[in-house]
Amino acid sequence: MFDPATAAVEAALAAGATYADARFVEARAENIEVLNGNVEGLDRIESVGVGVRAMFGSSWGFFGTHDLSAEGLRSAGHRAAEIAKASAAVPGPLFELADVPVVEASYETPHQEPPLEVPLSEKVDLLVTVTEEMAAVDRIRLARASFGAWDTHKWFVSSQGHRIHQHLVECGGGFDATAIGESETQRRSYPQSFGQYETGGYETVRKWEYAANAGRIAEEAAALLDAEQCPEGEMTIILEASQLALQIHESVGHAIELDRILGWEAAFAGTSHLRLEELGRHRYGSDLMNITADATLPGALGTFGFDDEGTPAQRVPIVDAGLWVGVLSGRDSAAIAGLPPGGMVRADGYDRLPMVRMTNVGLLPGASSVEEMIAETRRGVLMSTNRSWSIDDKRLNFQFGCEIGWEIVDGRLGRMIKNPTYTGITPRFWAQLDMLGGAAEWVHWGTPNCGKGQPMQVAHTGHSASPGRFAEVRVGVRG
Repeated sequence: MFDPATAAVEAALAAGATYADARFVEARAENIEVLNGNVEGLDRIESVGVGVRAMFGSSWGFFGTHDLSAEGLRSAGHRAAEIAKASAAVPGPLFELADVPVVEASYETPHQEPPLEVPLSEKVDLLVTVTEEMAAVDRIRLARASFGAWDTHKWFVSSQGHRIHQHLVECGGGFDATAIGESETQRRSYPQSFGQYETGGYETVRKWEYAANAGRIAEEAAALLDAEQCPEGEMTIILEASQLALQIHESVGHAIELDRILGWEAAFAGTSHLRLEELGRHRYGSDLMNITADATLPGALGTFGFDDEGTPAQRVPIVDAGLWVGVLSGRDSAAIAGLPPGGMVRADGYDRLPMVRMTNVGLLPGASSVEEMIAETRRGVLMSTNRSWSIDDKRLNFQFGCEIGWEIVDGRLGRMIKNPTYTGITPRFWAQLDMLGGAAEWVHWGTPNCGKGQPMQVAHTGHSASPGRFAEVRVGVRG
């Protein structure tokens, strides 16, 4: 399937492009939604097409097409080049694309059970069973479960000589229970909000043991109706790993995207508080804060062989002992900044322009455990599972809410509390990190719905994290 992409690249070059690349993409997806024992949605989607990107000067043109005829491919390449020429009429900085290895290669996600080949009845039966068990708990009115899978082939060709085939396999899912009382609702979800997604086969779903956890999750949702409100004030908080993963995504991952730092991207989620001239000098957090962008992590949702520019997957240090040292970049943004390309450019389908996206932006584990954190906390709150989030367009001032919390008093876990929230300013908050869970509690949490760009693109990202403790954080904020 290299031929359609090659035809589009050759057409772009013939139309005057100085560089061109193209992706032939075959994608299949499946989504199942179950509510209270009934199948509410079942979608199977297939798409096939070519996206060609052309450069003229230092400007890009892009065109995507599902017309795979010879004329359709020639037209796509020609139109991408014409758009690049038109874009070049707007003055901008001149640059050469950062060098990457020119390779002929292939990559396939390691997996055991292709998720789209697992019988549909087996997947539906699991979700129905889970929701029926949750719905049987008193005061549970909404019991939902979902499953999603993606099977994607990409053939990438560039005018520099790249020829790369990738087969990416991703899947996951989860469930939640909503309890309704006289004047409020409470929700618990598993394995995390919006489910847990990974690269790999259906074995990645089996390991989370949905059925064994359904009853507990429903009981917790019901118990929250009678729980005390989260206390207010400054105190120590312990964030379980999936909540810390979202904290990383919002207050670090988006902030370190080089296109935001350069001011190229601001449409969907703002820019960044980071300034490139402070790279290597800016204090992002405490000495316990070590963050990498690692597209090579086995099983994590942001793992692949090559990005959509043909750059090999790699591990890039982002924060080293609290010091900001790296960014998420592609060949163009890296060239502008004078940095090595990070291999972090991806597109949501053949018909979208590749842009800088998170890979697996994760916090490396520490040496503590949740039990040790609780034992060394005089007054605080343990918070679990994201419920809400808000952060400004510089990725500085934020507020998060969690589904459930437990008070900590004199080193012991106390009563359950509801509506736990916390707020902070990004570098100040990360400076308050004083204990961090170890490798045994480190999980590659996946985010399947990261939005960016205009028109918006959805990316799959990974965020490895273990539980962390933060001192003197403002909690219990309302509104």
